[in-house]
Amino acid sequence: MKEYLPVLRRCQLFEDIEEESVGAMLTCLGAVLLPFEKGRTVLAEGSPARYLGIVLSGSVQIARVDYYGNRSIVGTVEPGGIFGESFACAGVETLPVDVTAAEEGAALLLDAQRVTRTCSSACQFHSRVIFNLLKLMATKNLLFNQKMEITSQRTTRDKLMAFLLSQAKQAGSDSFEIPYDRQELADYLEVERSGLSAEIGKLRREGVIESSRNRVRLL
Repeated sequence: MKEYLPVLRRCQLFEDIEEESVGAMLTCLGAVLLPFEKGRTVLAEGSPARYLGIVLSGSVQIARVDYYGNRSIVGTVEPGGIFGESFACAGVETLPVDVTAAEEGAALLLDAQRVTRTCSSACQFHSRVIFNLLKLMATKNLLFNQKMEITSQRTTRDKLMAFLLSQAKQAGSDSFEIPYDRQELADYLEVERSGLSAEIGKLRREGVIESSRNRVRLL
């Protein structure tokens, strides 16, 4: 576990907690290390909403699948990021989403009840972890609202441009990489892949963007 301490130190859940205290807290929080291969289901829809996870390496995607099998990507979580916390803390019985490995890596699963309730030994930093969790969930709510603003646009072109502008702002540059392939981007924007590809082609011809694989530049 020591090899992952630098990642855990970057995790917002452990903000303002000394590195030597993080290792001791993992036992208190019921931490379980979970390696995963690309494409593996890390947490499945319908499974008990008991754990929150921290990505240690690789990345995972959170997605909803409706009755007809249509997939909508809620978001991607990179190393140091957290997933599953909203459902675990809300007390819902089962997960309404799938968490799938976008690439090979590992995650740390924490028992949500042990995170949100101070332990019998009243360890010094547990209250700070609870505060950090609340702050993190508030930040995630803002990001979810941003996705809603993107997907609520009326046309595929408008959704795509809103997404690209948000990525440029996040990167602080007119040139950036997006974290999705073409199908995944269509799932995130909740549009058909063919229509998305057509709009990307139009934007290239109109001189609005340059793109190569996942690299995009706004002109």
